[in-house]
Amino acid sequence: MSEEVLSQSEIDALLSAISTGEMTAEDFKKEEEKKKVKVYDFKRALRFSKDQIRSLTRIYENYARLLTTYFSAQLRTYVNISVASADQIPYEEYIRSIPNMTILNVIEVPPLDGRMIMEIHPMIAYSMLDRILGGKGQSYNKIDNLTEIEMRLMTNLFERTLDHLQEAWSSLAEVEPILADIEINPQFLQAVAPNETVVVISMNASVGETSGMINICIPHVLLEPIIPKLSAHYWMASTKKARKPEEVVILEEKIKESHVEIIAELGSSEITIEDFLSLDSGDVIELNRRFDQPLMLKIGDKVKFTGQPGKKNKKMAVQILDTFKEGDGENEW
Repeated sequence: MSEEVLSQSEIDALLSAISTGEMTAEDFKKEEEKKKVKVYDFKRALRFSKDQIRSLTRIYENYARLLTTYFSAQLRTYVNISVASADQIPYEEYIRSIPNMTILNVIEVPPLDGRMIMEIHPMIAYSMLDRILGGKGQSYNKIDNLTEIEMRLMTNLFERTLDHLQEAWSSLAEVEPILADIEINPQFLQAVAPNETVVVISMNASVGETSGMINICIPHVLLEPIIPKLSAHYWMASTKKARKPEEVVILEEKIKESHVEIIAELGSSEITIEDFLSLDSGDVIELNRRFDQPLMLKIGDKVKFTGQPGKKNKKMAVQILDTFKEGDGENEW
């Protein structure tokens, strides 16, 4: 989202002025060039660093991939969701940028205080609803009031996205997301104070041939307890997660059941192509290893043991004599 968000009425007035000739595109560019001094609004305090915004972006890029897989399976059509931008703005500015009628999922994330908002563009929401009801995914660019059936279907669809949200947040905090409510009018939704800073993650979404936006609004008050975890220093300094004892036991058992190929090498020799072509039954090839020297036992292409040939139960076998140590060298045997 841009630094200065225009309301829908301001956008309409600007487009009207250009279409009627009151203002041309060149005039608009000149007005922009005249703004040499950037006005700083102290109400719009930047409370997140770029590093912290990048960390949140990475989390929601993973969430977008999980949503793509989930919606593709549920709707049985082509779905693609990707993060477009991430920005911090006052909550009041975010609310003014939302259309008058849209789908607003209010999500609580205990044990953290506060609520986040997942806003789905009506075009995308109705396209999903049409697919659920067996349609081709057609959309309608209007929302009056959702019926009880539509509300129930929407609730079921988006409640199941909370497991993926929990998974995406697992590297940051252990949360248990709850879909607290679904609203269609942003004016009835007051999650935080108007001048409270919020992070808005904007995602491009396409369902079949329908495209739209999914915006996620996260208040500063919700992230405040875990803000230190959003820094790159935390990610780099964090130690690897310790394995549970039972996981180690299972891993050891699986490794013990693995099959490996062991090669017992009697020796090697180099001959010319002419000698090779003239080989016949009864000919003897001299190897580079004496009969009283141990054999080299290889796993893959690495020597691991030394051994001696023999028989067991009337079958050829090799008895392991010692472990081959790195640096011993094959030529010494």
